[in-house]
Amino acid sequence: MVLPPEFDTLKTTLEGAVLHVEFNRPDRLNALSHRLLTEVVELCARLRSERDIRVVVVSGAGRAFSAGFDLDDFTSTAAGESPRDGADLGRMATEALTDVPQVTIAAVHGHCVGGGLVLVGACDLRIVEDGTRFSIPEVDLGIPLAWGGLPRLVREIGPALTKELVLTCRPFGSAEAKAIGFVNEVVADGEAVTRAMEMAAGLAAKPLYALRTTKQQVNALMEEMVGTGRSAADADALVYALRDPESRSASAKYLASRTVRRT
Repeated sequence: MVLPPEFDTLKTTLEGAVLHVEFNRPDRLNALSHRLLTEVVELCARLRSERDIRVVVVSGAGRAFSAGFDLDDFTSTAAGESPRDGADLGRMATEALTDVPQVTIAAVHGHCVGGGLVLVGACDLRIVEDGTRFSIPEVDLGIPLAWGGLPRLVREIGPALTKELVLTCRPFGSAEAKAIGFVNEVVADGEAVTRAMEMAAGLAAKPLYALRTTKQQVNALMEEMVGTGRSAADADALVYALRDPESRSASAKYLASRTVRRT
């Protein structure tokens, strides 16, 4: 494989048939900026034509997997881009990660917030460290959970628990994430990437056709259960929320009371 060009926000390391992709904005707790999401889409496009790569491990550099969408970057738009285009980028990145033919393994540590949790849900397998803390603060921010997060959570953990976690915005830890079936394995702090790479090596040694066909079939069944096709409208809901006075007020209050440091 010819590795992708140098990325600004992703670090890629190839070990045999396993590609390790690391969100590389540690100074921002790997907040999901416009650039990072764009690079995820670009990388996934390359992976779709790579038969020599069988497994992809996704992790975050520094103290967290991801602090969610970048609050300072969220309302910005690139030249020639509409507000809706920017709002839809997270969904595009999530779907791109879901649709790569390789088996994907999320190796999660530290904080995993909002859009970061949705990206973890887009991976096929999930290994988390004992000290991981998950949270979905979107409603407190005055915006709906987007990027296809709702249908993904409903089919993973069920509608009642999805409503509870999304509406209350309460954080939950690795033990609860395992108990509700959102993650596959909990390991000691500092061991998620090591365990994910170990699992990836074992999977990469299996027959390619069986690996890819199994993933395709399971994903097709999940789409029949609760499809993500309607998630294209998530961007419209985000754009509206950013203009709704009550939602904007809630967002301002949340930002003023944040306790998780992002530097």
